[in-house]
Amino acid sequence: MTIAQWLKEAAHKLRQVGIDSAKLDAEIILAHTIRQPRTFLHAHGDDDLTDRQQEIADARIELRLNRVPVAYIIGHKEFYGRRFIVNTATLIPRPESEAIIESLKEIIPPATALVQPPLRLVDVGTGSGALGITAKLEIPELEVTLLDVSRHALTVAETNAKQLKASVTIFQSDLLDKYPFQADIILANLPYVDHAWRRSPETDHEPKLALFAADEGLAIIDRLLEEAPRRLNQSGYLILEADLTQHDEIIRVAGNNGFEYVRANGYSLTFKLS
Repeated sequence: MTIAQWLKEAAHKLRQVGIDSAKLDAEIILAHTIRQPRTFLHAHGDDDLTDRQQEIADARIELRLNRVPVAYIIGHKEFYGRRFIVNTATLIPRPESEAIIESLKEIIPPATALVQPPLRLVDVGTGSGALGITAKLEIPELEVTLLDVSRHALTVAETNAKQLKASVTIFQSDLLDKYPFQADIILANLPYVDHAWRRSPETDHEPKLALFAADEGLAIIDRLLEEAPRRLNQSGYLILEADLTQHDEIIRVAGNNGFEYVRANGYSLTFKLS
């Protein structure tokens, strides 16, 4: 079978089960399988696949037909222009979470390199490490710590930090429980999905620990809002992500815990300790 034939058949199968990104998904899977960029597929559509290449690509399409996310099939996901390893121990980084990094850049003083001691940032519920590692690479002067309750997720985060050459500290911790420092900035993309919400079938393959929370999705965020004031320095910042429908309630609870609401940026909310 040629590359073009395989892509056509694979995309057709994916469309039949309601996958809107069928063509793109087929291309990503085949390009990963034959270890070539996607542009190669279009320039070499008449090239034959080897039997082994087709066997592997077919198996991967079967996974996608079962709604396994593409990121888990190929083992990585792009975030803020960098490639992060992911597996079923970690949530897949979403493009909308990049707004947290943009919000971070808005609050960091221009002369951060001159601040002594350096500003401390902690990424709570780090998962793959995408937020904390990106923060360190974008603003190298920060001292960054990654926290997660899942040891398996931290293994992935540690691998990503080494691969991307980000100097970070890593602790296993339930929220801020084992965090040994006082922070200047807290980043958090915590579980905020309510079990009753309608969601894509792909989320069935993501870790429930990283996705769902009780009390209409707010239980863990509320816990962080209670803990954070004791672990932040004066005038410290908290930047978190939540569904747009949850923002008003989070702003209310944050205010009750001594936080001043600064701004929203997409799904991202920024607060400053009063």
